[in-house]
Amino acid sequence: MDPRVNPRIKSGDAGDERRADQLYRDALWIRYGMETAVGQLGALYAIWLREVKRALRDRGQLVGGLSRPILWVILLGIGLNPYFRGEVYGETRFVIPYTYLQFIFPAVIVLNILYTSVQSAVSVIWDREFGFLREILVSPMPRALILFGKVLGGATVAMVHGSLVLALARFADVSLAWTDVLHGLGLMFLLSFAMTSFGVIIANHIRSFEGFGVFSNAVILPLYFTSSSVFPLDPALTRAQAIVVYPEWLVVLVEINPLTYAVDALRGTFIHFNQFSPMLGPIVIAAMAVGFFIVALFNFRRS
Repeated sequence: MDPRVNPRIKSGDAGDERRADQLYRDALWIRYGMETAVGQLGALYAIWLREVKRALRDRGQLVGGLSRPILWVILLGIGLNPYFRGEVYGETRFVIPYTYLQFIFPAVIVLNILYTSVQSAVSVIWDREFGFLREILVSPMPRALILFGKVLGGATVAMVHGSLVLALARFADVSLAWTDVLHGLGLMFLLSFAMTSFGVIIANHIRSFEGFGVFSNAVILPLYFTSSSVFPLDPALTRAQAIVVYPEWLVVLVEINPLTYAVDALRGTFIHFNQFSPMLGPIVIAAMAVGFFIVALFNFRRS
């Protein structure tokens, strides 16, 4: 039946007929829009669920998510804890009023998120290789929604892996209030979303699984180690003094690395220590999430 014709309209006043016909067409389009929206939400959920199930079946990723925090927090944290002091102008003192175990605890959360989120983007290469991506790209579902579902699934898994580190908080002598945990989970999700989008950007330019693994590690490790994750820039020092203590090129790399401010934001949340302005971290994380997703969408539409 033609949706432009209302079968309930009977002959009568022409104005009433036009108004009734317009109401009928509006109702049809509203119903069609609701059905389309529900269908797209269902498809979004299916893509998200597929990414989560794929990660749950990957035992190697799960083992890495569990072993990585233990290795870094227990072995590295305890091993380097006695050496967490520095000499500035002839005076030996602790760099910050925290143990190394406490200092590195938020950074290990970022490390777990970083590895999991970037590695989860390998599903783009997998789907492209075996034809699944081609099948969903020809569907009526918008490409932005397809990408959003894949990124959302990877970000969910990455946030869960980051949350595993919180189980070691008592061992690291980090006291967590519920408000800190909720605030931290919000920052962790935004960071997971940003880095999963970053992983998709890498996957859109690499055609093989081997190349993705090599290139992603070549990106992850420099980003992490130059984010002030394993060594602090003493906030008591001016920039000129910091350049005296550290090489100038290292200070510059730390300051221009956006991951530096993500690590600092989580430190401010969990151990209440900030090297930079407390407002700067969340702003940079949100900007990363939006910016990386826009770039990933641009590349995804071209692929």
